[in-house]
Amino acid sequence: MGDVTVLPGRKIQIELPFAKVVTGATESLPVKVINGRSAGPNVWLSAAIHGDELNGIQIIRRVIKELDAKMLRGAVIAVPIVNPLGFITQSRYLPDRRDLNRSFPGSARGSTASRLAHLFMEQVVDQCSVGIDLHTATNHRINHPQLRANLDDPTTLELARAFAAPFSIHARLRDGSLRQAAAERDKTVLLYEAGQAHRFDDDAIETGVVGVMRTLRALGMIDVRLPRVRQTHLIRRTRWVRARRGGIADIQVALGQHVVNGETLASISDAFGMRPTQVKASETGWVIAQSLRPLVNSGDSLVHIASARGPDRDEPAEKGAE
Repeated sequence: MGDVTVLPGRKIQIELPFAKVVTGATESLPVKVINGRSAGPNVWLSAAIHGDELNGIQIIRRVIKELDAKMLRGAVIAVPIVNPLGFITQSRYLPDRRDLNRSFPGSARGSTASRLAHLFMEQVVDQCSVGIDLHTATNHRINHPQLRANLDDPTTLELARAFAAPFSIHARLRDGSLRQAAAERDKTVLLYEAGQAHRFDDDAIETGVVGVMRTLRALGMIDVRLPRVRQTHLIRRTRWVRARRGGIADIQVALGQHVVNGETLASISDAFGMRPTQVKASETGWVIAQSLRPLVNSGDSLVHIASARGPDRDEPAEKGAE
């Protein structure tokens, strides 16, 4: 990787330069390579493509502490902060407001985002057959732990079942995303979404750590005892329930809760608490995400429901998804 060769049975941190910043200093992509003593698959773990999404960083920190290069079969390439410039400023975006996860596969001569995406593809993705990309919800939202993946692909479905997040959602590819660029190079990618931006969420982190370890075990890379695998709900359709009026919203359901068509999800009232309007579920399913912002305008998203039944499609992503 770069100009460094990581021998079998070694765990080494590498810095990959990608930009000169305004001070004239060189900014680098920090990578840790755990190269097993025995042969096996190469897997990348990535987080903080959006610089304010922190749960994935903690997941990777915990996973690499558990991995022993002398016992590992294959290699793990861990990149806990894919967007160092956004991470430093605690921003989803790079300083020029580009979204790194809309900049793949990138270019060696493009914008900073494009150059960083190109570096990641060349140095990390191209060396691996499987990737696990770790995310949280965007600002002012929270996600119940869930996977986004191509469930029509048998290999991906098998690994999604092994990861065993509470929900595995069949999600179409987003233009310019890491998942799309990697899929075009025949890589298998699981995208984990859990928790909220700017915060550590213990349940989301624990589910992610166990899920990553289960996936590595399913690939034959590690032998380790883990909590019993629960069955993941396979979801083909999701839908946001939106506010029909403006006001102050009081959401009355919890993440992961099962709701039925017509059940009250929230109420919206004016500044005095008068004239409340009930917001009801439009279908039966589970709450997989919700807004954390109590002040809403008509049309704002409130509660995201994973349908218990539905056709082979999902609602188009809003700005900030994946």
